[in-house]
Amino acid sequence: MAENPNSSPAPIPQGGATGSGADTDDAAHTEFDNVRDLGDIPAIEVITRSIVMLMSAAAEKLGLAEGTPEDRIDLPEARTLITALAGLVDAAKADLGIHAAPIRDGLKGLQLAFREASAYPDEPGEGPGEKYTGPVRVPKK
Repeated sequence: MAENPNSSPAPIPQGGATGSGADTDDAAHTEFDNVRDLGDIPAIEVITRSIVMLMSAAAEKLGLAEGTPEDRIDLPEARTLITALAGLVDAAKADLGIHAAPIRDGLKGLQLAFREASAYPDEPGEGPGEKYTGPVRVPKK
């Protein structure tokens, strides 16, 4: 059976199945105490953590992190991440509360960065995630 990387591992039994328990490492208990079970995390926290992860991954794929080598930029991967991010933001917009505007701004920034990084930019409305957000246009200078 595959393990779920997002949930905490099963507790270590004391005695019984693994022996007397006397050889149990205290560091292992400390490690498990720091892991929260997904059932204990509010839904909006799971959603916002996912948004942050998608934003960070898209920024990395776009080469927005300082010192990113040219060979690490991957626009097809960035497109996929931005589209997934836009879908999640659109689906969760009613639940994001005061965080909705900064999240939408971050998404728009990624969409604009994608357009700028593309050798052949998509038409407005055809870029990553724009089917969820609507067309994103470069601001006039």
